[in-house]
Amino acid sequence: MRTYRNLPIFIATFATYFVAWLFVSAPIDQVYWNARFALGDSSPPQSIVLVQMNSSDDQTDRSADFEAKILERLRVASPRKVYLDGKIKYGSAALKHEIRAWGDRISLVARFNQISSELNRFSFGSIELPDASVIAKEQVVVSGYKGNFWKYVGFAPCAFRVEDTVYPGFGADLAGVTCQGGEIRPDFSVDPHRIPSVSARDLLAGNVPRATLSGKTVIVTPSVEGGTGTVGYFGRFQQPLVVVDIAAAAGAQRGQAKALQFEILLTLFILVAIAAQRCRRQRWRWLAYGVAACMAIFGPAVLERLGYVVNAGSTLVVMAVFSAWRMWSRWRLRVLRTGNSGLPNFVALGEQTIPAGFLLVVAVIGRYEEFLATLPKDLHGECARQIARRFSVGCGTAEIYHGDGGHFAWLERDSAADNRVEHFEGMRALFSAPLLVGGHMFDTNVHFGIDRNGQFDTLTRLNTALASATEALRHGRTVEQFEANRLANAPWELSLLARIDEGMRNGDIWLAYQPQWEYRDNRISGAEALIRWNDPVRGPIRPDEFILQAERAGRIDALTYWVLEQAITSAEAFNTLGARFQMSINLSAQLVDKPSLVSATAEIVHRRGIDCRLLTIEVTETASVYNRPDAIRNLQELRTMGFRLSIDDFGTGEASLCYLADLPSDELKLDRRFVSRIVDS
Repeated sequence: MRTYRNLPIFIATFATYFVAWLFVSAPIDQVYWNARFALGDSSPPQSIVLVQMNSSDDQTDRSADFEAKILERLRVASPRKVYLDGKIKYGSAALKHEIRAWGDRISLVARFNQISSELNRFSFGSIELPDASVIAKEQVVVSGYKGNFWKYVGFAPCAFRVEDTVYPGFGADLAGVTCQGGEIRPDFSVDPHRIPSVSARDLLAGNVPRATLSGKTVIVTPSVEGGTGTVGYFGRFQQPLVVVDIAAAAGAQRGQAKALQFEILLTLFILVAIAAQRCRRQRWRWLAYGVAACMAIFGPAVLERLGYVVNAGSTLVVMAVFSAWRMWSRWRLRVLRTGNSGLPNFVALGEQTIPAGFLLVVAVIGRYEEFLATLPKDLHGECARQIARRFSVGCGTAEIYHGDGGHFAWLERDSAADNRVEHFEGMRALFSAPLLVGGHMFDTNVHFGIDRNGQFDTLTRLNTALASATEALRHGRTVEQFEANRLANAPWELSLLARIDEGMRNGDIWLAYQPQWEYRDNRISGAEALIRWNDPVRGPIRPDEFILQAERAGRIDALTYWVLEQAITSAEAFNTLGARFQMSINLSAQLVDKPSLVSATAEIVHRRGIDCRLLTIEVTETASVYNRPDAIRNLQELRTMGFRLSIDDFGTGEASLCYLADLPSDELKLDRRFVSRIVDS
């Protein structure tokens, strides 16, 4: 895994450039800035006041020199400066007089009502500039903005050059900032509803106190509800252009803004993420990851406050891809390692390549599950690590693999037969001292299985060593080796489970139906579903061979539920032909006490919509049931659901009268030894 330590960040970076090429990060950037400014709420400059002319004013009083009357009234209030916004009839003699009376304390606003992505696309075109006889060019300010694909404002130029004349930008002029170039980032946290505003009607009626306007900057503008047009305003969607002008004035007070390439923040994020992966201490690693996450989430907002605007979407894409890849990597690493001990498990061992001349050794600890049962769960990992340390000391190998059921494995160099026996006897002596775990003391018993067959793959060798260790434990021997006469069938036996899955898919595994005769009605009243396997290579395989393998590997569940599905299909077909037909299936002793048996069976029959009374469950081999009370409870619940219950091979083992006392049954099947001679004895 160390070889690919930096792979997540490289994949994330590649993905970012790919989505940048597809402009996929643009919507993320749009969402980011909307969220960032929706959370912000700052007051607009209180030195700016709007005087709003509503639509009725425009319609009824325009001919009466409405703007001139407003300017005349404003002169009484003595504002610092006045801006005339909107479509003004500059030809009015009264208005010309008022404009001259204001001198350099008045400016006219020329607007671009469209958002452009490039400054050099600005041209006055349809903009109507006042005649020089009305006002000097120096008293004209221009309002225009650069934006994105969704027509959201991004920057406001500080100045506009049209032909040979440079006009100041409206936002910069409002803020009192003088510049020949550069751009302003509007402060979108400005709340439009908190901008001081008065009605032109109230002003003319004398209802506006003089202090409201005295010494202030006044913008005479059409109504913000429908006057100067609207554009995208981060955090608050569409807003009038005059609101964006005031936000630009607030932004101009922080200085000019500069757009940065997204690679700058992206590079910083990558460097911090790589540094985090190289941290050995987990505390520092998580701290570095936290810094990288804050950089991706809050970095663009912080830089924006400092006057640098960077694409937030690209870095967020990197963080998302990197985080997803890291989580997948950690999940994969967790799959390759045991949950408690932290030791690599047998899946990790199966992926290794065993060098030539090396043994694969599997050790099994007797009564290991009993040890764990007496220990608190948080000490299970410590128990495994202590055992692994003893094996590591004995074999001189640092990498010890931990499997289920007290199995441990490692690789070590091969040696002569006599030396091997002496070596493993010595390792067994390491466990003569009790194991002390969290105040609990255990006597341990260890047995070894080895595999020396270099011609097989690692997984095959692991299984042969496991089989040898199990055999050594069963016979009480120190070490066992997978014998040569068993190796011929090893590839078949060790791949049996995969072949079972394949057989169920392609039809090599199928069901035979043994009829049941009803003497009272003189007809076939039911059948028992019996699983069969015809392998294309080996031909017919006895059920007890592959069923036993499935039980040992814990895969009998899938096989049983597959039989149930197939049997239900056949039962439905048989019952459409006429009289009631009963279908029987066998239930393995390895499955009968499992907690999931009832729920899984109920899901199948409810999904298939079959009457449970048409199905019989046959139970046998009850002596091998681990949890007898749970088994009886499961079978009683199945019987309550409507299933008929049959005791198979009655009269042998524990399938006897004492079993009937615990579990009422609907049917008894006598073992063949009691009825095989019924016709001649």
